Amino acid sequence: MMFGAGIGIGMLTFATAEPMYHWATNPSTIMGDTAGSSAENVRAAYVWSFTHWGLAAWASYAIVGLSLGYFSYRRGLPLTIRSGLTPLFGKSLSGPLGHTIDVVAVVATVLGVSQTLGFGVEQFISGLYRIGFGEWLYTTDAAGDQSSSTLAIIVALIIIMGASTLSALSGVGKGIKWLSNINMGLSFFILAFFIIFGSTFFGLTALFLGIWDYLISIPGNILTVWSADGTEQGDALAGWQGGWTIFYWAWWIAFAPFVGVFLARISRGRTVREYVLGALIVPAVMCFVWFALVGGTAIDLELNGNANGAITGAGQADQLFAMLAVILDPTMAWIMSVIVVILLLTYLVTSADSAVLIINTINAAGDEGPKARPHILFWGAALAFVVGGLIIAGGLGAIQTAMVIGALPFSVVMVLMGIALIKGIWRDSRREAAGVATTIPESGVPAE
Repeated sequence: MMFGAGIGIGMLTFATAEPMYHWATNPSTIMGDTAGSSAENVRAAYVWSFTHWGLAAWASYAIVGLSLGYFSYRRGLPLTIRSGLTPLFGKSLSGPLGHTIDVVAVVATVLGVSQTLGFGVEQFISGLYRIGFGEWLYTTDAAGDQSSSTLAIIVALIIIMGASTLSALSGVGKGIKWLSNINMGLSFFILAFFIIFGSTFFGLTALFLGIWDYLISIPGNILTVWSADGTEQGDALAGWQGGWTIFYWAWWIAFAPFVGVFLARISRGRTVREYVLGALIVPAVMCFVWFALVGGTAIDLELNGNANGAITGAGQADQLFAMLAVILDPTMAWIMSVIVVILLLTYLVTSADSAVLIINTINAAGDEGPKARPHILFWGAALAFVVGGLIIAGGLGAIQTAMVIGALPFSVVMVLMGIALIKGIWRDSRREAAGVATTIPESGVPAE
């Protein structure tokens, strides 16, 4: 269910595209330490791929989910963002301050989810084109550049948001869980496919060396910020970091209220240790495996000449399908492309329905009752209009700009949630030492 809440789309898009991009260009190539698109640049490519999809990303989600789950299930507070700041602001959160915090969280969530759905819609359209849905899916401008047609975007959003709204109406325990089980089964099938038919040894080597290189690079990477200094190298490093690392920081932060609330909802009854293992370590390792086996296969195919530029020359949304066309004969490539399109659709639906459910939960102050159903319909339609409008008006770049702006205020809220969580745990340890109850009774009535 965690991967269904948005991350699966990113893995399908970026598990191939990101290692391929960093293999060609990364800070090591810009500084002249390695040559782009060479065997010596593979390790550098995975340092940055793992940096962007590793512990930092999942820590953003984990801190929000842990804070909300702690104060909701131990203190009986509503499952909404403002509850995570209770130790700092107390009763004042029931007024304008609390409303402002929840609005900031909703804006960040809408824009973060819009970015994810934007990537997914582009890849979904690319998949439909690969399996033969026709030329109407794309338009070509005067310069010869191809982009998704307005009709294709509208049709894709009607399918995705219609199914996701129906799923959200059924709740976490029904539609979302059912779809999540389907997409995880298909995900493991595709992963098994790459283990059997892909460059397994190359991928496993990239996995273990990449994890080692990534772990020892963390102190330096988190403290290094390049700024444009007027030199060719300095400007290139700043541009690369702004387009990748800073973009990812904004994406994870914007996604944190959504995934954090979702994690809290499905983690009741877990200890903090179990939660950290399940929300931080395991998902990061799963991302590493995907990026190493899928992206590693693409890099190896280009290195040994089998791809002959077919993967490198494909667009970001099309590189996974291009790789399947290189590995398999046309009939099998078509079948696997159909499976990927189905998997992508289920990931898109579970991401959107989870987002609709969480946005509604935040706006309803944690209320998940029947009266929330009209609100679910409203937020489903609103999300479709936001995603469609931004893509049609300015493409993914417009969504990216809006998301970075929306993520900035919530980054302050995240810092305060971390401080509040530490303060709450410290206070509970003092209460336990004094023999005072620290959790609400099973009836839900707050302890005196």
